[in-house]
Amino acid sequence: MGRLQFLPFLLVSFLLLIETNAQQEFLDCIYSHSSDINIKKHIHFPKSPTYSSLIEFGQKNPRWLNSSSAQPIFIIAPKNESEIQPIILCSQKFGLQIRVKSGGHDYEGLSFRSVTETQFVIIDLFKLDEINIDENNQTAWIQTGVTMGQLYYEIAKKSENLAFPGGLYPTVGSGGLISGGGIGTLMRKFGLSADNVLDARVMDINGKILDRESMGENMFWAIRGGGGSSFCVVLAWKIQLVHVPSKLTAFTVRRKLQGETINSLQKWQNVSHKLSQDLFMRVLIQNMGIGSKKIVQVSFQGLFLGRVSELIPLLNQTFPEFGLVQKDCFQDPVVNCTELPCINKECFEVPWINTILYFASKRTNDSIEFLVNRTVPETKNYQKATSDFVKSPLPKEVWRMIRTMFQDEERPMIILDPLGGRMDEISEFEIPFPHRKGNLFNIQYMVNWGDNSESISSKKINWLRELYEKMGQFLSNPSRSAYLNYRDLDFGTNDGEYRYSNSRVWGGKYFSGNFEGLAKVKSKVDPGNFFRFEQSIPPFSVNSRER
Repeated sequence: MGRLQFLPFLLVSFLLLIETNAQQEFLDCIYSHSSDINIKKHIHFPKSPTYSSLIEFGQKNPRWLNSSSAQPIFIIAPKNESEIQPIILCSQKFGLQIRVKSGGHDYEGLSFRSVTETQFVIIDLFKLDEINIDENNQTAWIQTGVTMGQLYYEIAKKSENLAFPGGLYPTVGSGGLISGGGIGTLMRKFGLSADNVLDARVMDINGKILDRESMGENMFWAIRGGGGSSFCVVLAWKIQLVHVPSKLTAFTVRRKLQGETINSLQKWQNVSHKLSQDLFMRVLIQNMGIGSKKIVQVSFQGLFLGRVSELIPLLNQTFPEFGLVQKDCFQDPVVNCTELPCINKECFEVPWINTILYFASKRTNDSIEFLVNRTVPETKNYQKATSDFVKSPLPKEVWRMIRTMFQDEERPMIILDPLGGRMDEISEFEIPFPHRKGNLFNIQYMVNWGDNSESISSKKINWLRELYEKMGQFLSNPSRSAYLNYRDLDFGTNDGEYRYSNSRVWGGKYFSGNFEGLAKVKSKVDPGNFFRFEQSIPPFSVNSRER
C-alpha cells in the first residue's frame, strides 16, 4: 500500500478511535453516576446480538429498519426508574440526545430513530411494566412501559366492571398513548385517556423524580396530551378507572361503498356525535377482495355500554337500514364467502375485556392471554398515516372520490372516530388536546404495504399525500388540524426537507391555541431544549428559530 493510499486508512482509524474513546467515556459517566451495579446488563451496543433484536422489536412500523436514518449509539433498557438519571445527566454532559420509547406505535418512528441528529441514545422503557390496581378507589399506578393490553388484562383479573378509556390496540405503550391524548371506544362516555390521569411520576432535566405536586400544575397540564417526552421522561401514571356494565355489546355492519351506504355515511356524519354517550360507532373504509375481485367496503363498527336488548331499539331509531336484530348476536358467524361483504353484520354481548379482543381483530371468545403477548409478528406491515378533525359534515362527493382513489390502491384504510358526548363537556384548554366541542369526528388516513423497497414505499407515501391533499377541498376549516398520536412529519417540511422552525405549522395543527402555553412550559422546565426531537415542543423564546 502506497503512502498516499495509507493516509485515508489512518484517518478513518483515528476517527474510529476517537469515537470509541468518546463512547467509553460516556459509559464511564453512566457507571459513575449509577448506584446499580447491574446497569451494564441493561446497555445494548451496536455489535451486541441484543441490539438489533431490540431495534426490530421496538418498531411496530418497521419502515426505517434499513433506512439511512441515524441509529442509536446505545439502547438502554432500564429495569429500575433510578437507572434513567445517569442517562439524562451524562447525555447532557456529552451533547447526546435521547429518544424515549414505551410501545413503538410511533407513526414517524421518532422514539427510535432520528432525522436530524447523528448521535443519540434510546431509553427503552419496556421493562418498566409494573401495575398496581387499587380496586376500592378504582385507581391504578402504571409504569409507562406497560402496554395497553397488559393494563386491560390486569384490570379484567380484578373486576369485570372496571375498565380504562384507552386505545384499541393492545401493543400500544401507555407512555406515548396517554401523553398524546388517547382516543378510544370509551371516550364519548369518559373522555380521553389523558382526561383520566390523576397524578404522574416523571424525571426532569436534572434527573429528579417529581410527582404532580412537586412538578407543578403547569407541567402536569403539559404532559397530558402535549407529548410528555418534550418535557421530561414520564415514568408512571396514576389513572382513574371507570365503571362499565357486566355485559357490553360490540357489533359491525358492513356495506359496499355505493348508493344507500353513502346515504348512511351522510347520516352518520350528522348524528354519530349526538348519539347516547353509551354508544360509540366508528366507520372503517378499506379495500376488500376475493381473488382478483375487489370492492371498497364500509364497516360501521360500534361498542354499546349495555345489553343487546337496549342497543337494538336505539339503532333502529337512527339506522333502521342496518337491520340489526337480536338473532344476529351471541354467536360467532360462519364465514362462507361467495360474494362481498362476506359477513354483512355481526353482534356480540360480552364482558368489556372481550370487546378489547374484538376491536383488536380477534374473536370475542379468544383467550385474553393474547393481550399480554409481546412477540414480534413474522409478517411485516409498513405504513404511512395522517389525520384530520372535521367540524362540518362532508359533501356526498367525498365518498365517491375516496372510492375512486381506493380502487387504484391495494391496502388503503380510513377510520372515522366520532366525538361528542363527554368530549364536548371538557374545555379545549383543560389539557393540551384541543379538539373538543365543535369537532364532529376524527379522520385517520392510512396506507399499508408489504414490500419496503424504495420505489414501492415512495409510491405508497405519495398516494397518501395525494389523498390528504384532495380531502382538503371538502373540509370547511382550511387550516386543518391533526391528532398528535398520528404524528406526520409532512407538516414540518419545506421542499421535502424537514424544518424544526416550522413548529408553528404542526404546533397549530396538533394543539391549536394551546401550543403557545406548551412552549411557555417548555421554557421553564427545559430552557436549553435538551428533551428535543423532530416535532418536540420548542421553548417559547426559540419558537421561530432553527434548532
